[in-house]
Amino acid sequence: MTKISWSRFCFLMTLALVLALAACGGDSSEEDTSTDDASTEESGDEESSDDSAEEGDTASGEVYNYEDFPKTVSNTGEPSGEGTIKVGYSSDTPFEGTLNWAFYNGAPDAEMLELFDESLLSMDADFQYTNEGAMTYELDEENNTVTFTVRDDVNWHDGEPLTIQDYVASYEVIGHPDYDGVRGSTDGFTLIEGYEEYRSGDADSISGIEVVDDQTAVFTYSELAPSLTAGGFWPYAFPEHHYDGIEVADMAAAPETRENPIGIGPYKVDSMVSGESISMSKFEDYWRGEPGAAEVTVRVIAPSSVASAVESGEIDYAISFPTDQYPDVADIEGVEWLANIEGAYTYIGFKLGSWNADENRVDYKPEEMKMGDVELRRAMWHAIDNDAIGERFYNGLRWKATSLITPYHANWHEEVEVPAYDPEEANRILDEAGYEDTDGDGMRETPEGEPLTINFASMSGGDTAEPLANYYIQSWRDVGLNVELTNGRLIEFNSFYDMVENDDPEIDIYQGAWSVGSDVDPSGLYGPDAPFNYTRYESDESTALLEDGNSAEALDTEYRKDVYNQWAELMAEDIPVIPTLYRAFVTPVNERVINYSEDYEWNEDLLWYRVGVEDAE
Repeated sequence: MTKISWSRFCFLMTLALVLALAACGGDSSEEDTSTDDASTEESGDEESSDDSAEEGDTASGEVYNYEDFPKTVSNTGEPSGEGTIKVGYSSDTPFEGTLNWAFYNGAPDAEMLELFDESLLSMDADFQYTNEGAMTYELDEENNTVTFTVRDDVNWHDGEPLTIQDYVASYEVIGHPDYDGVRGSTDGFTLIEGYEEYRSGDADSISGIEVVDDQTAVFTYSELAPSLTAGGFWPYAFPEHHYDGIEVADMAAAPETRENPIGIGPYKVDSMVSGESISMSKFEDYWRGEPGAAEVTVRVIAPSSVASAVESGEIDYAISFPTDQYPDVADIEGVEWLANIEGAYTYIGFKLGSWNADENRVDYKPEEMKMGDVELRRAMWHAIDNDAIGERFYNGLRWKATSLITPYHANWHEEVEVPAYDPEEANRILDEAGYEDTDGDGMRETPEGEPLTINFASMSGGDTAEPLANYYIQSWRDVGLNVELTNGRLIEFNSFYDMVENDDPEIDIYQGAWSVGSDVDPSGLYGPDAPFNYTRYESDESTALLEDGNSAEALDTEYRKDVYNQWAELMAEDIPVIPTLYRAFVTPVNERVINYSEDYEWNEDLLWYRVGVEDAE
């Protein structure tokens, strides 16, 4: 699996499901989802909602299919181990710089981490952990135990050997009562015996983890759920010695995280300009072998400049390239375009409650929330045309979403019947639900006759951000709903997620995106105790299905598929979110780059450490 492919797997996998947010910027940054990956939108000028093309047309007149692109560069072979790989991260927002897997929140930081700190566990194209990485595992189904063993030839960038305690430390940090990050609520943590007692402060250690020797530990689980081998095991080591003397509550902000992070990957961090760039050099003791280049530099580049930066050789490839720009730059010289389906979807979320920090769970209270009426939410779904959006704004490289079980998990995905684009039906639903224009201003009031203004939060991003948000806003206004942009403008990535996570009262609906990670289990995004459940939705039926989907009975794959598709149908009825678009990504790669790939198939010759550049000086 390539560097970029693996980061897309791990982004939400490492959130609380999957992170993430991942956060992905719809046109400028990718998740992890967050932990969340978020989309871009904006508005204010409703009349500009059609500024890219006529209805149903695309700006370039062409519609593309990601399956027609190669996944691997033509230039493959033996890298020289010399030269500098110059990476561009396309974003109008600085990366946060929380460079440790236990503490990061957004996809930008996840992309940086993937360059120097790799997963201990490898994964195949079916999203199942294998034993090709720096750590192996062995299941004992009879005793509900898993034995983890780290290789004895893996070192941290400071020269210290990797030990099994570094893996155990990840659980001890994330589960610590003073840990205030977003991870630790998925089955990979909570099913470990003694984990909840440790997290609550009632125990000083996790009783279900036994360190046997420097290389081996045995984890005892209450049950071996099917999600564990599909991303449930936490895949990263924690450099405990690097944080010696630092309290857990202080680790995320410590220089060891923000200024001089370390990892076990093929390149080590030499210097950073906070939020802007990172310089790395070859790690000579990398366990797989000699890295393909002497140095790696990564820097944030504005979306408007990233294509020309690849063409000119200023950068060798671009992470999170703005998909909407592809038609305008498809023919640039010296660049090979790769593409693949992205483990992500964009969505519109409705705020239906708040987060109860005392109980670490959502407080679902639709009766108190502006968007609590499911008929209002259903009408808003009928009012938008996501087929047209996919073609018009993304030239087919994004397309209408239905199920929250995405086609990224091809063997799990089934189409779900969802509200179709039908403004007349939207008007009918609103009329019957009592949302009427009682004062003649063209906008509907609540069934109680009160003014109804819906505050829509959206992130800044690439060229599509503003017209896309305007399109949605105008579509809702066309059925008499007064939707306005929160704060009257697009919101910068980090500020956006601060507001969403903290249930800012100025947000009634928001547009975001999620990276879905390796495991199909959606409980890390929609479970009642998942911090990433930003809509704050829960129901007895949803919770029961999510639990059933990760039960021992769900070890039967067909049974598990049925459970999750029942859940997807429920979500299309309850509508805490509107899934809007599935997505493919395109990556421009300079022709001098060797062995770069976006293929999800495992290939030792195309791993990140094997990527190099020709004409190395």
